[in-house]
Amino acid sequence: MVSIIIINYNTFSLTCNCVESIYSNTKGIDFEVILVDNASDETDPRQFKERFPDLTLITSATNTGFAGGNNIGISKAKGDMILLLNSDTYLQDDAISKAVIHFSTLQKPGVLGVQMRYPDGVIQYTARRFRSISWELFDLFRFIPMLMPYKKRAKLMLGKYFKADFNCSCDWVNGAFFLFSKSILDHFPDRKLDERFFMYGEDQLWCWQFHQLGYTNYFYSETSIIHINNASTKQQKRLQLLKIMFRHELAVMRERKGSGLYYYLFVFIYGCKEWSRFFIKSLLFRFTGKMLR
Repeated sequence: MVSIIIINYNTFSLTCNCVESIYSNTKGIDFEVILVDNASDETDPRQFKERFPDLTLITSATNTGFAGGNNIGISKAKGDMILLLNSDTYLQDDAISKAVIHFSTLQKPGVLGVQMRYPDGVIQYTARRFRSISWELFDLFRFIPMLMPYKKRAKLMLGKYFKADFNCSCDWVNGAFFLFSKSILDHFPDRKLDERFFMYGEDQLWCWQFHQLGYTNYFYSETSIIHINNASTKQQKRLQLLKIMFRHELAVMRERKGSGLYYYLFVFIYGCKEWSRFFIKSLLFRFTGKMLR
């Protein structure tokens, strides 16, 4: 059985759409839906239970963040598989069943992610490599990877260089659809995922930790979900979140490489790139009110 865990924080309508899409489209497997309300003040969370009597509703007295909320859900999970699913996603086909079946064919899988699209159909960068100095330099001088054949370039770089059009192993996947075996938590303290990040960046951290345990993370291209992305975040706060994501990226790098010369060289290269992009996005947001993806 798959335990599908969804965190709700003031996204009642979106969360209802997500849950409805699960019940409407998931046909081939046994599953349970565990909804953790993270101290929302938008709507009485008991309305979820009224609308979906079969789901398990857990209400938290405080907002424990993405990691904490998912750990609350995991503690009540009955399935041998766990799927962390964002509230701002929805299914259009039997994506969960397809992903579970594919997962069962893989060699020592850690996490499996699937293809994600924005509502307008544009592909999101779901499968990624861990950042490194070489990755940053290839990205900075991107004419070099663009000279490579597409499949070689895609496997090397992933992210925005990958059209999400074939199955592959990867370093990490977007946490909006995060499928793994519950047994992997036997390796973690208190059988919980790492909660050091309140929100953002935990997917990369968890994938690194799974990788350190000898598991391989995978991307599955043969099904897709819609991911609205940042629907639970007001537009004016998104620039602030970019700063948080930057700090968490550096924290993951310290976890991977330590705090020696490599780390500081990476900080210089990555920092110059990202703060330049941040400055440009800030200007565009100030003058147009729109945030670039």
